Amino acid sequence: MRFALIGYGRMGKMVHSLINEGGEHEVALIVDPLGDVGKLESSMLAGIDVAVDFSSSEAVPGNIECYAEAGCPAVIGTTGWDHSILDGAKGDVRIIHSGNFSVGVLVFLRIVSEASKLIDAFDQYDAAVVETHHRAKADHPSGTALMIASGIIENLSRKKSIGIGCPDGRIADDVLEISSVRVGSVPGTHAVFFDSAVDTIELRHTARSRSGFASGAIKAAEWIIRKDNGIYTMDDFITDILGGR
Repeated sequence: MRFALIGYGRMGKMVHSLINEGGEHEVALIVDPLGDVGKLESSMLAGIDVAVDFSSSEAVPGNIECYAEAGCPAVIGTTGWDHSILDGAKGDVRIIHSGNFSVGVLVFLRIVSEASKLIDAFDQYDAAVVETHHRAKADHPSGTALMIASGIIENLSRKKSIGIGCPDGRIADDVLEISSVRVGSVPGTHAVFFDSAVDTIELRHTARSRSGFASGAIKAAEWIIRKDNGIYTMDDFITDILGGR
């Protein structure tokens, strides 16, 4: 497969490195604001099998227009953009997007959802999400933390909304708080706490490097090119892998 890398920061470079190591695919286009090709145009995608987008939230809307015009499947790992721009675009694009492409994180999300269903029967437990990333990360909370929180709210009936940051005063009982820590060079740690007066249940995923995110993005690219036009998430991807299990 011929890849286009849209955005060439840490993640773009890691994807490039893994593609070179694997030898099955090739990188045919790099769009990098700091490089020779700084802005994506639809004509650049001629002959490209799939685009992997780790660009910026500001660039994503224009990039999606290019994918639609060129009929190019895309994997979007950029976070912080408004997903509503995909409304009504199902028939025009073939896109899989996620705040995290790590297979381990996908399994973690399923575990957290199942744990939330169990905890829902025991009203003495409160819940919270804490995420830690490197100091250079631009968005907070992380896209992964929002995915985790959404899974909890869907399955824990006493939590109705997500709270971000540290608001003044008491946090309402029906708010699921996400706390963000930015320090050093941490690739990413996400923890879920179910806490009662007598004990705490903690679930945690710790990334050791970004290679897990990058290899997952490549797997997603190999998956999306076999799909019909539409908007997909990594939940669709993992469901497909798990089948009826």
